[in-house]
Amino acid sequence: QVQLVESGGGLVQAGDSLRLSCAASGRTFSSYTIGWFRQTPGKEREFVAGISWSGTTTLYADSVKGRFTISRDNAKNAVYLQMNSLKPEDTAVYYCAVRPSIRIEMTRYEYGSWGQGTQVTVSS
Repeated sequence: QVQLVESGGGLVQAGDSLRLSCAASGRTFSSYTIGWFRQTPGKEREFVAGISWSGTTTLYADSVKGRFTISRDNAKNAVYLQMNSLKPEDTAVYYCAVRPSIRIEMTRYEYGSWGQGTQVTVSS
């Protein structure tokens, strides 16, 4: 079982940047695809970005393409989400999760071992 802890959230202004971290412990982290998701009250948890176990394949939601970058450091058991040019609509709780497969999927039902989330608030 993999345990995940997100960090790096905060309150920023539109146009600012944040870097979220997802720290993993437990079973072999480097074998898993990792996804970042976000959720606002009353809405479904939505896919933001995903990265393959090797880091060579990434996938982004259309809403964040060109602004967000996902990366990973398997030696440190960590995945990162660099968020640039933040917009008020990026405000949400951000979660990371694992998928024990080489394929990145955009549905949250394909992921498990969710972290507790980190709040990102972008003011206009």
